This record gives sequence, C-alpha cells and structure tokens, in this order.
Amino acid sequence: MRYDGSRAQSQPPEPPDDSTPADRLEPRLNLHTPHTESRMLSRTADHLFWMARYMERAENTARLLDVNYQTSLLPQSEAAAMQGWKGLLGISELSHDYQKRFDKITARDVMSFMVSDANNPSSILSCLRAARENARAVRGALTTEVWETTNQTWLEFNRLLSTGALKKDPAELFEWVKFRSHLSRGVTLGTMLQDESFHFQRIGTFLERSDNTARLLDVKFHSLDTEFFGSGAGNETKEVDFYHWSAVLRSVSAFEVYRKVYRNVIRPEKVAELLILRPDMPRSLLASMNEVVSNLRAVANDQSDDTLRRAGRLRADLQYGRIDEILATGLHAYLTQFLDRVGDLGYGISRDFLMPE
Repeated sequence: MRYDGSRAQSQPPEPPDDSTPADRLEPRLNLHTPHTESRMLSRTADHLFWMARYMERAENTARLLDVNYQTSLLPQSEAAAMQGWKGLLGISELSHDYQKRFDKITARDVMSFMVSDANNPSSILSCLRAARENARAVRGALTTEVWETTNQTWLEFNRLLSTGALKKDPAELFEWVKFRSHLSRGVTLGTMLQDESFHFQRIGTFLERSDNTARLLDVKFHSLDTEFFGSGAGNETKEVDFYHWSAVLRSVSAFEVYRKVYRNVIRPEKVAELLILRPDMPRSLLASMNEVVSNLRAVANDQSDDTLRRAGRLRADLQYGRIDEILATGLHAYLTQFLDRVGDLGYGISRDFLMPE
C-alpha cells in the first residue's frame, strides 16, 4: 500500500554516527516564545523533537509486531498469516526495502527486519539508536533521569538482542520495548521543566503517534479488500472477524477501553470512531492532535502562525467530525488525506522551528 509519500515526508535523515552526533542541522535559528525570554537553537529543538519521535516509533513498531505475532499463533491459513505480515510492512512503507533483501515473506524474516536490522532505518534497533544519539547531542537540555533512561534503553536492548531474546520470546521483548517507552515519557513528565525543551519533545511524540495510528487504521481497514463505508453501506453481510478487530484494538492498548465505552460486540465503525474521534482515548487522532496544538502554542514564534493555523484546523476537523460523515466519503480516502496533512504539518514545524534561516 502506498501513502503518496507521506511516510517519506516524515522520515528524517539517517541518524548521526557516534563520531558526529550533533551535525544534522546548521545551528542558526533562534526561537522565542511569548511566555519566556529563553532562546533555543534550531539544532537543539530538532534533536529533542526527533528523540521523542524515534522513541515513540520504536514503541509503535513493537506494538504492531506484538499483535501480529500473537494473532499469527491463532488457527488460520498460511495465506492469511502471510497477509498479516505483508500488511505490517506496508504500514511503514518498507515492502520495497524488504523485497530487496528477502525472497519471500516469513514471520521470522519480517520480525528480524523490523526489530534488529541496523540497515532498516525504521527498525526498533535503529529507532532506539537514533533516540539515544539525539539525546546525547543535547545532553545539557535534558535531566539526568531522561538521559540515563534513554541511554540505558539502548544499551539494554543491544544486550537482549545478543542473548537471543527475539528468538526465545518475541512477545516478552516487545513488552519490554513498550515498557521502556512508557518509562521514558513518565520520566520526562516527572523530571523535565515544562519549557521549550519539554514542549518540543511532546510535539514529536504526538505527531508520530497520530501518524502511526492513522497508518494502522488505514492498513487494517484496507485489508477488507474494499473501501469501507460502514456496516450499513453494503457491508451488512460481511462477517467481522472478532480476532482481527480485537488485535487492532490491542495494538493501541484500546481493547478494554472499547468494551468500557461501547459495551457491545466489536464493530469496525466503532473501532474507527474510538481511534479517530474520541478525545479521551490516549492514542486517538483527536487526542494526539490536541497535544500537538497545545504544545505548538507554547513555542509559537513570529513565523509559525500558518503552521499553528493548519494544526488547529486539523484538530477542529477531528473535534467536530462525525464518524458517519467520515464513512460516507470512505475511510481510506479520509485517512490518506489525514496522513498528507500530518506530513505537511511536519514540514511546517521543521520550517518554522527546526531549520536554519
């Protein structure tokens, strides 16, 4: 599945190596917020932004792999199992890169490619390495606890890989990655001064989260082999696989939340509503955009008005949207447009805050 380049738009350059950890951008743009007299170089903002994005991306990759691994253990045809792994590659637009390396799709090869392949910039290994290198480049802007958590995560992950943790128990390794990402965010919230450094980390986290949630939904709904317009629009006779949709919900820690909110069988349109429009669902598109907008306002400067306007409009479309209206035009079309807008928003943030004049 293609996303018209939106993943490429949000994909940063290769992470720096150990010898030059801070040489990704020219350090000339100063930032000024209306709330403080402090100023921050664009290079510092860039490293903080991408440190958070890479950590969030590592967690989302672990979530997707964990759910796919668990569902692959259920009774199903080999073709159905392989379709799941194929869809997983499609979420991150890695199908082409994978096919250049491997002759066919197998669970073992996909997990290796997505977890421990240093040549895959979206693998968990690459993401944790990049998060650590970006953190090291701005060590002075972080608390000791944030730096030590990020550094220890990288070191411990390498140790786990060296002991064969991926082959022994993939699910346990994925849970460990999720836990370390939770720990990283918790330490940031618990120890960081809520200044520009904090806000750029939050922007990176929730921009990445909104992108990944939209991709997950698009790929999973697109696997229905037809555009989805809701159960009442020609899909009445289509049997809904409980395990398929429960896996989607579990991948974003929303299974228990769904049962609490809707108290009925899992229906695709309700899954879409929960993960798109619910402001109280932590990983929904609306909840993520609420965080992006509030933190963008906190670091606004003289040239960011248009980016803030675009973010606010995207948030407003979600805030006042209705799932029946979204489904009336087709969920795939809606999510594709959302991903384009998130990619455009990422460019605006880079232009206004992270790039030299």
